[in-house]
Amino acid sequence: MSDTIKIAYLYEDLMNTYGDSGDVKILAFLLKEQGYDTQVDNISLDDEFNAFDYDFLFWGGGQDFEQTVVAKDLVRHRQTIQDYIEAGKPMLCICGGYQFLGKYYETVGGDTIQCLDILPFHTVFKADSRMIGDTEYQTEWGTVRAFENHSGRTYFDDKKKLKPLGKMIQGYGNNPEDKAEGMRYKNTIGSYSHGPILKNENIARAIANEIIQSHNDRLAQTN
Repeated sequence: MSDTIKIAYLYEDLMNTYGDSGDVKILAFLLKEQGYDTQVDNISLDDEFNAFDYDFLFWGGGQDFEQTVVAKDLVRHRQTIQDYIEAGKPMLCICGGYQFLGKYYETVGGDTIQCLDILPFHTVFKADSRMIGDTEYQTEWGTVRAFENHSGRTYFDDKKKLKPLGKMIQGYGNNPEDKAEGMRYKNTIGSYSHGPILKNENIARAIANEIIQSHNDRLAQTN
């Protein structure tokens, strides 16, 4: 019987904009190629959650209303997510999920959604300048092509601690000024790329390899 890799999909029922669940399906396919079954658990409102029970965390995008609902619940999981990130375990966060790792999200109405404040960045909503269209950017794994649709502009507060996922060739990415897409910190990736992003086999296989390493490490610690 093949090994089973465990993936936690955070708030799958509330945050799955533009088919972000496709990222998890692509990873399951690539992991199956290498002999691993995949168990995907939806971690949603009121669920208990220990990040270290999993080999990979995934967090998709959501609309403002859904993000407001999730924001009231996710504070319970702040410590375990922070510890998981600092331990160098793999995590991929798309759009709203990416924003939640930062300090806050300022909405179109001027309200502030308090985020997890795990990583030093913040997001501001600009209703009059939506960033939408095809994107292309260069990463350490090669070129990535995807699609973005967001009014939130994300800014790093500590550019020494955080690095962009990629350098923009086409599109906006985090914001119109910085010419950068997404965020990397240890093995955590944040991105505005839908499409889904992991249709790009270069980055998908890189993350799959990180997941397998995370899985082997977890098994070694439990045996």
